[in-house]
Amino acid sequence: MSVVVVGSLALDTIQTPSGERTEALGGSAVYFSTAASFFTDVKLVGVVGRDFPREHLDLLRRRGVDLAGLQTAEGSTFRWSGRYEGDMSQARTLDTRLNVFGAFRPVLPESYRDADAVFLANIDPDLQLDVLSQVRRPKMVAADTMNLWITSKRDRLIEILPRVNLMILNDAEARQLTGETGLVKAGRKIQALGPSHVVIKKGEHGSILFSGKNVHVVPAYPLEDVRDPTGAGDTFAGGFIGYLNKMKNRLTDDNLHTAQYYGTVLASFTVEEFSLDRLKRTTFADVRSRLRRLVRIVAPRKLS
Repeated sequence: MSVVVVGSLALDTIQTPSGERTEALGGSAVYFSTAASFFTDVKLVGVVGRDFPREHLDLLRRRGVDLAGLQTAEGSTFRWSGRYEGDMSQARTLDTRLNVFGAFRPVLPESYRDADAVFLANIDPDLQLDVLSQVRRPKMVAADTMNLWITSKRDRLIEILPRVNLMILNDAEARQLTGETGLVKAGRKIQALGPSHVVIKKGEHGSILFSGKNVHVVPAYPLEDVRDPTGAGDTFAGGFIGYLNKMKNRLTDDNLHTAQYYGTVLASFTVEEFSLDRLKRTTFADVRSRLRRLVRIVAPRKLS
């Protein structure tokens, strides 16, 4: 089993109440790949500049990530700078330099085109559609989006939804896409646009999974120290999709609910330190231990 992810690789400069990091490893494809690699083989499609540190590529290779789809272009790697304040629920973007990512056109190697699963990270909907034209018969297609595309390319985004089994987006994006203030109505409205399954991420408040007619709510894992929320959502998606791919992409209610727990737990490791510092030294035994604790917190005993 394998999953293809198409997304960004970046060098992030991040400020939070806990400190600051300059040009740290980031990007949606990086966080997703690292999390998904706990469960399955990952094939990455993206682009970096000549300045992208070799050590970051070595890290991905050590995780078993296939980099045959990674392009190296003349120029500088995508850079993002942001600041988190207060409860750190949202980052304020200070600077975005797309650099080589601005001209990125994904080209899937032949060995990627028969992948069992595809995850379209929050890239331009035109690029997402291009990727779908290159894969043959994936058993599962999942996608993410962002406020920019909902505003500027809504029609193209709507065109993607009937071709997606699973849509993952945050609460603000769900409200923006549907015009609904209530998340249950928003989730159902997104399902009506095509995806049979929808996950709405709520940051420190966990996530809501719409699986057919069922709804599952999982809270975030309680942490005393959150240092850097960057990449938490992409880590969640990686754990979620990676687990489903391990389960042969069978989108049963039980598998989806378990995937929701795994995504939640993996995201909790990411936010404990800057960049991938905590996640890259996390073992699967650590993940299983925290998963068991979260399950006990959510359902400590049967109600009378």
